[in-house]
Amino acid sequence: MTDTIMKESAFPDLNLVKRGKVRDIYEVEGNLLIVASDRISAFDVVMDDPIPGKGEILTQISLFWFQKLGHIVENHLIATDPAQYPESCRKYADVLEGRSMLVKKAEPLPVECIVRGYLSGSGWNEYRSEQSICGISLPEGLKESDPLPEPLFTPSTKAEDGMHDLNISFEETVELIGQKTAEAVRDLSLEIYSFGRDYAAKRGIIIADTKFEFGFVDDRLLLIDEVMTPDSSRFWPMDLYATGGPQQSFDKQFLRDYLLSLKWPKKPPPPKLPPEIIRKTLEKYREALARLTASDDA
Repeated sequence: MTDTIMKESAFPDLNLVKRGKVRDIYEVEGNLLIVASDRISAFDVVMDDPIPGKGEILTQISLFWFQKLGHIVENHLIATDPAQYPESCRKYADVLEGRSMLVKKAEPLPVECIVRGYLSGSGWNEYRSEQSICGISLPEGLKESDPLPEPLFTPSTKAEDGMHDLNISFEETVELIGQKTAEAVRDLSLEIYSFGRDYAAKRGIIIADTKFEFGFVDDRLLLIDEVMTPDSSRFWPMDLYATGGPQQSFDKQFLRDYLLSLKWPKKPPPPKLPPEIIRKTLEKYREALARLTASDDA
């Protein structure tokens, strides 16, 4: 890990195609260069204060999972070493090192593939009023943070920046991407989640829920974007897990909880983050990486 803080990449001679909440994406010789910044968002608002080194941690976790999941699904990764990137990128090697990926340019599906293994967040809110999650009926008597009887595939739309994703049914997913593709991403999402959940559990982490993205390259369905990171998942420490309420976490829920303690209306401008909140958030991301990537003998 380096000590470099990157709030926003600046490569003027590269073709910037998108600046997301966290990642900056450039098109380079027909492929994509994904650069993970140290930005952090909450409630769909990007904070003004970055989390130093967060982009490197997110990149390393995704790379770890891409390698572990190769027996289940193909992914879009080409290279992570800037020395193997096109010539136009190499002058930025010091900045790109550790926080970037050169990937195949896929045609992304217009859905986010969410898998929920535990009753939390918006799912808990719906369950309390409807005894369901995304319209899927559940047994009576479940408590907050309980494991679900089985993992649920609950896709959503991909909202434009600043907008909220909308949960959709499997039938609506079929209407968007077709029966065959909908079934494929549902089955892959559940299989990937189950593998990741079991792997993380051996390292003291509960992956309560997560989201995946898929895209097509030459008619091949690939796993793209990030994979089971603290930005795209709920990570809970197993040794502190107790059903019946919210959990401590390794993810940005810590930041959300701080923001909820303020009288902030969840819209720009964001509040300034105290140094202690930045430090503790970074510690949680670092611990998630350390636990996940511990040797199999650990």
